[in-house]
Amino acid sequence: MSDSPGCLMAAEIAEQPAVWDALLAATGPDGGSGVDRAAALVRARRPRFVLFAARGSSSHAALYAKYLTEIRLGVPVGTVSPSTVTAYAARPDLRDVVLVAVSQSGGSPDLRRCVEVAGSQGALTIAVTNDAGSPLAGAADAHVDVLAGPERSVAATKTYTAQLLALYLLITAVPGDDPAPARALPGLGAEVLAGADAVTELATRYRFAQRMVTTGRGYSYPTAREAALKLMETAYVSAQSFSGADLLHGPLALVDALVPVLAVVSPGAGGAAMAPVLDALAARHADVLQIGGDGPGITLPAAPAEEFGPLLEILPLQLLAREMAVARSIDPDAPRGLHKITETL
Repeated sequence: MSDSPGCLMAAEIAEQPAVWDALLAATGPDGGSGVDRAAALVRARRPRFVLFAARGSSSHAALYAKYLTEIRLGVPVGTVSPSTVTAYAARPDLRDVVLVAVSQSGGSPDLRRCVEVAGSQGALTIAVTNDAGSPLAGAADAHVDVLAGPERSVAATKTYTAQLLALYLLITAVPGDDPAPARALPGLGAEVLAGADAVTELATRYRFAQRMVTTGRGYSYPTAREAALKLMETAYVSAQSFSGADLLHGPLALVDALVPVLAVVSPGAGGAAMAPVLDALAARHADVLQIGGDGPGITLPAAPAEEFGPLLEILPLQLLAREMAVARSIDPDAPRGLHKITETL
C-alpha cells in the first residue's frame, strides 16, 4: 500500500460497500452479526424506553438510531450522559429500559461502566461494536458486531457506516421487518464512490476555507454532524453543525458568502423540511454545496427508502474531508493529538 498522506483513510472509504455486503450476509438466523439474538431479547423485554450511549462518530450513529427507533418502533428514545454514572455515581431506575452502547472499538471505559450500571439497575444492555472481544461487548447482555474489519486510520469511516447499517438491521429486526431493501446498498455505495473525481475538484474550491457550516434535517442531521467532525479532525477546519431548524434561528447570522455551507438534503420528509433553510441561505448569498436532492451540488442515486440516505450521503463528505486535508498538506491518517480510542471517565 502507498504511504502517501491519507492512503489509509482512502482505502477504508473505498471498502465500505464490501463491508456492508459482508454485514448483510452475516445477518439472519445463522449469521454471525448477533442482530437476530439482540432483536429477540428486545422483543421479549417490550421496553417502555430506549437509551443510547456513545461518543464521537458513534454518537452520530446513535442519533440516526434515535430517529429510526422513534419512527419505526414508536418507542421514545434518549441519550445517556456517561458522566452522570461515572463522575456523579447516579443510579437511575432502568427497569423496562433497553440501553444500547455504540462504540467502534468497544474500549471506552465510561461506556463500559454505563453498561455495567445499567444492567445492575434493571436494563437490558446491548453493545454495538467492531470487536466481539472488547470489554464493552463482554459487559453487555447482547453484542452486535458491525464486522467492518480492522480500521487503521484514526478518522472513522467504514466503522461509522457499518454502525448505521447494523443499527438499521437491529431496529427493523425487532418487529420482524424484511431486510431485503437494504441489499441494494452495496451497489449504490459503489456508485457514489465512483464519482470521487468531482469531490477532488470541490476540495480545491474549499482548500482555504477557515470556517464551514453543515446542516440537515431528519435522518440527514446525523450526516451533517458527522461531516463537521470529519472536517475538524482531518482538515482542521472550524466546522459547526446545526439542524436546519436550529440554523434558521440565531446561527444563521454567522453565514455569509465567505462561510461555505454543506447542506445535506435527503429525499423524503427530511429533505422537504430543508426547503425554507435553502431559501434563507440563498437570501444571504451563501456559498452552498448541496448533497443529495435535486439542486446543484453532489447528486446521489435514489435509495429504496429515506432511512438509507445517511449511508450514501456521508460517502462524498468523507472523501471531501480527506481531499481537503491532503490539499492543505495535512495527513488525515495521523491528525495531531488524536487517538483511536477516547479514554474518558
